[in-house]
Amino acid sequence: MSIPTTSVKTNNAQRVAYPLAVALILLVIWEGGVRAFEIPAFLIPSPTLTLKTLVTDWNLLGSALLTTLKITVLAFVCAVVIGTAIAFAFVQNKVIETALFPYAVLLQVTPIVAIAPLIIIWVKNPTASLVICATIVALFPIIANTTLGLRSVNPGLMSYFKLNRASRWKTLMRLRIPSALPYFFGGLRISSGLALIGAVVAEFVAGTGGTGTGLAYQILQSGYQLNIPRMFAALLLITLTGVALFAVMSWLSKWALGDWHDSELTHD
Repeated sequence: MSIPTTSVKTNNAQRVAYPLAVALILLVIWEGGVRAFEIPAFLIPSPTLTLKTLVTDWNLLGSALLTTLKITVLAFVCAVVIGTAIAFAFVQNKVIETALFPYAVLLQVTPIVAIAPLIIIWVKNPTASLVICATIVALFPIIANTTLGLRSVNPGLMSYFKLNRASRWKTLMRLRIPSALPYFFGGLRISSGLALIGAVVAEFVAGTGGTGTGLAYQILQSGYQLNIPRMFAALLLITLTGVALFAVMSWLSKWALGDWHDSELTHD
């Protein structure tokens, strides 16, 4: 049974309106609390001061945002390519999965702050070293989700493919990959945020100054200078970037799966 278009539009509007209403309430409470208790800006700046600082310092923060975003996107693309290739190898050969999957888990549980200094020392190019650090952080969800998806095929369909003597390649392209797409896009939503986190953490560890620095360095410098409004403005940009990445991945999932998969179909 088809879902009325009006109901779908109402649900979509509610998904946007409710979070915005909560955000507006929190901002009003924040602004009112700062003004009522006369909290100094070097402790907690008000939302209006944070936005004003974002506008006045945009030349500095905007270039830093582009640097962080470049590292995030490069790391995310690397994680998707490498993670997907590893997942395919795991599914095609059980021996490879048994031998290598524990090392993928090892990378996931190892704190990036512990190995980032070594990577920065070993890799002379600053951008490449930061991308490697962020890729390590973002890699595991792609491997785990895609591997799970490639294995989560309907047993009846798998028996049907075997009955028709479908080759491994046809089984992969026509059965495993379509079945894995919801898991894969779920991994994209997680990995995109982790790539941003990895980029910021790597920038914190590197602590490089000069031109071409990211938002993490601006946060560090703002803390040293007690320029807390600029720090909050940089944090706001990081938060908005994370939300934007998640929104883009959600849209991509809806675009790819919205017409046929239950995970993206709207239900009452």
